[in-house]
Amino acid sequence: MKDFSARKRIGIGEVIWMILLVVLAVLIIYPMFWIVMSSFKDYNGIFQDVWGLPETWLFENYVTAWDRGISSYFINSVIVSAGTILGVVLLTTFAAFGICQMKSRLADFCFLAILGGLLLSPQVCLMPLYMLLKNLGIKDTYLALILPYIAFRIPVSVMLIRSFFIGIPKDLEESAIIDGASFFEIYRKIYLPLSKPIISTVIIMTAYYSWNEFVFATMFIDSSERQTIPVGLMVFSDGLMTNWGVVMAGMVIACLPICVLFILMQKSFIRGITAGSVKG
Repeated sequence: MKDFSARKRIGIGEVIWMILLVVLAVLIIYPMFWIVMSSFKDYNGIFQDVWGLPETWLFENYVTAWDRGISSYFINSVIVSAGTILGVVLLTTFAAFGICQMKSRLADFCFLAILGGLLLSPQVCLMPLYMLLKNLGIKDTYLALILPYIAFRIPVSVMLIRSFFIGIPKDLEESAIIDGASFFEIYRKIYLPLSKPIISTVIIMTAYYSWNEFVFATMFIDSSERQTIPVGLMVFSDGLMTNWGVVMAGMVIACLPICVLFILMQKSFIRGITAGSVKG
């Protein structure tokens, strides 16, 4: 009994860490809770009773926000994010698989060349990208955002996926080769199914980046019909300065997809980011 109680005893360090985690959780969760509660209030409810719950729950704020323009911004962001995720997953898994298959120093050179993209700042590349997209005739299109987003997400995604691929047992690949499988079949039937955790991690990181990116979305898109959520919210709030409840509802709608995606994929995300950071 003494040994059991000793094992269950909580140290001072653990108590301090728990307190810090609780404080951090409150600092993160409470602003989100306040935004959600404010989205159900009217103007007077927000400014006269800042910390209280809504006296009347105005669900029509969400309908108004959706009808006043959030719907188009939302759909544009879904298209851009989906295209970016698809391109990043396909290109980075192919690239990581090819690097792992090469048995020479060329593999290390290719990997270092890809990682060199981490040294490029999006802000530094802003003007060259602007001129390039304009000369290609794809400025003010979805591709004007999708292609740069893919390019800037490739380095870190290849790094994570390659680290995970290295940990896949070679016996599986050798058995598949003996059975006559091609490299593409090995990629499709062995590497991809076993790499769901790290692919989930890449999907969440890419979705978060493309959904919230602001600088490129401001510079490369001119028409309001193709504006994404970050730029759209700025225009939306400017046009509704006297109705902050509707503005808050628009912010909640904008945050919802990423929150839902993370909740659905959080287990795979944690497994993937842990494995990708310690292997290789």
